[in-house]
Amino acid sequence: MPMCYNIQYIEKRGKKYAERYKTVLPKNLNANDLPENLPVYYFVSGFSHPLLPLVMHSGIFLYEWGLIPFWMKDAQSAMEIKSKTLNAKGETVFEKPSYKRCIASQRALLGINGFYEWREYNQKKYPYFIHLQNTELFSLACIYDTWVDHASGEIKKTFSILTTAANPLMEKIHNVKKRMPLILKAEDEAEWIDPHSSSDKIKALIKPYPNQDMQAYSISLSASQPKFNRNIPEINQKVFFPELGEV
Repeated sequence: MPMCYNIQYIEKRGKKYAERYKTVLPKNLNANDLPENLPVYYFVSGFSHPLLPLVMHSGIFLYEWGLIPFWMKDAQSAMEIKSKTLNAKGETVFEKPSYKRCIASQRALLGINGFYEWREYNQKKYPYFIHLQNTELFSLACIYDTWVDHASGEIKKTFSILTTAANPLMEKIHNVKKRMPLILKAEDEAEWIDPHSSSDKIKALIKPYPNQDMQAYSISLSASQPKFNRNIPEINQKVFFPELGEV
């Protein structure tokens, strides 16, 4: 089962976000076309379906987390499916009806600062914050779609984050399902968002990220409490639990 449901995104300036991705964005991208005052999330759950800035071959656009396939028939069905499509499993994304059209040509990047995952130990779950070394913003591989409610005319632009098998670090943390989000190397970002990239090239990118370039540490158990305001700067402060040791 996929597992990337909680992330950190704290870059509110659209221009700085675009600067990070200038090598893959159109050269003639107008600053006025960029979303400004982006929402800041120190901790956000995909189940709240937040709007997040996706990097595509044509620009940067705000999309809602939780993919609604274009062929959904009505609003009720659309609302029911979007909590089941926060993630798309990389191993089956080319076959699943909800994703196979998207993975062919509707691929995007989501730049994040980190993500959260839980480790089970002695029947207790401990939250961890995971990020990359020496990189402020790194890219998760996404797919996207557009759905139109023919009853109301409302247009919903939505996306899903791909997942893959865990690397050795993530196996220790996500030690039940052993999954991780599909993190792309900077040199692979252009290939991923190019709508003309072949399926073979895209399949070759669906693999675990090298764990030696990642860092992870345990954080407060408050991160496990939905009723607690987790969207605060302090949420990812390191908390050491002696029973866990270091990962």
